[in-house]
Amino acid sequence: MAEGATAYVSLEPCNHYGRTPPCTEALIKAKVKRVVVGIVDPNPIVTSKGLGRLIDAGIEVTIGVEEQLCQKLNEAFIHRMLTGKPFVTLRYSISLDGHLLDEVGREGSESGGYYSKLLQENDAVIHSSTRLLAESRHPLVPSSREPGANQPLHILLSVPPMQKTITITEKDGVLALDMMNLRSILEECEHRGLCSVMVDVRCDSSAEFGQFLKEGFEQNLFQKAVVEVLPVWGGSHHLNSLGQLGLKVKSLTSMVSGDTVLLEAYF
Repeated sequence: MAEGATAYVSLEPCNHYGRTPPCTEALIKAKVKRVVVGIVDPNPIVTSKGLGRLIDAGIEVTIGVEEQLCQKLNEAFIHRMLTGKPFVTLRYSISLDGHLLDEVGREGSESGGYYSKLLQENDAVIHSSTRLLAESRHPLVPSSREPGANQPLHILLSVPPMQKTITITEKDGVLALDMMNLRSILEECEHRGLCSVMVDVRCDSSAEFGQFLKEGFEQNLFQKAVVEVLPVWGGSHHLNSLGQLGLKVKSLTSMVSGDTVLLEAYF
């Protein structure tokens, strides 16, 4: 059915055997006439080899279409290929006067909502909520509502560090750690081959978690921030420990989602 057709891909088709066979061979076998590629593979070991294979097979190749959009779509993969480390997103909700909130906006957790999508996009979520740890042996961790979504691994921090941690089996998709050190946790994620990690901050986070975040910023461990501003006033507390860092962000964007405003920026 694809014979003579044009295939559009955001990332250069692979030309090696990994978890799956080469994508290039599938395109050649399908007898497509043309392949439009957003960005070349950032992996220096394999970059442009997929393009070369397609060209050698007589397929017309166009490169760099919607390149900026494709880079954003593949930002976690690109970061992992260039640094060997997971791409880390910091997420939290605040009131209009800048206080941390526990809840996510009304539409955020539903299918198609920003929070549901973040849970689908990230391989792991680090939770700071003391409420989750106190609930039971099987805490009610959030899950993506996207159709067919792969649910992330949930990492629960034990606070204070000497507190007895919950024990959840691996098949439950929850990892219980007592390391109040973001670098150590990210090294564990890297060891597991995870590409993207979200740090989900809630208003019932412990005082120790502010120091946890501060150390993360001082060590440049965060790549991105997603902040939801809810139409309420007041809350529990500010992240005062971060105010002294003089943090600056780049590529700040905003959008209205239902009755909330979403801010996205990079560090």
